Amino acid sequence: MPHLATTLAVQTAGPGMHDITADAADWLAGAGVRTGLLTAFCRHTSASLLINENAARAVQGDILRWLDRLAPQGVHYDHDDEGPDDMPAHLKTALTGASHSIPVVDGRLALGTWQGLFLVEHRARPHRREVVLHLAGE
Repeated sequence: MPHLATTLAVQTAGPGMHDITADAADWLAGAGVRTGLLTAFCRHTSASLLINENAARAVQGDILRWLDRLAPQGVHYDHDDEGPDDMPAHLKTALTGASHSIPVVDGRLALGTWQGLFLVEHRARPHRREVVLHLAGE
């Protein structure tokens, strides 16, 4: 069973959800794997990955506001080495996760009709983020 890997680079402009579904699907299309498992892994502790609604843009705003309510900025954190958004970003990543596994069926990601894979930026300033894709299949 072949194993393939690549790294996607995502430039962020601050807090937001970046749909990387097409990037993952494009790479998969060139891999020649018909059946398998794609794992996406975010290489950061202040950004995360989500699989969620990709049709209604309001969902993204609602998710980001919900995360802000759960992990607000403030002086109540000991860890603030990189600014007031540092610890809240780590908490948001802990809540949302760093990786997802997506089945590959007939050479395509087996996502639901309204599902997309998102990199979620939790920091206030721009960053260059990396998402490692690992594919095992045949």
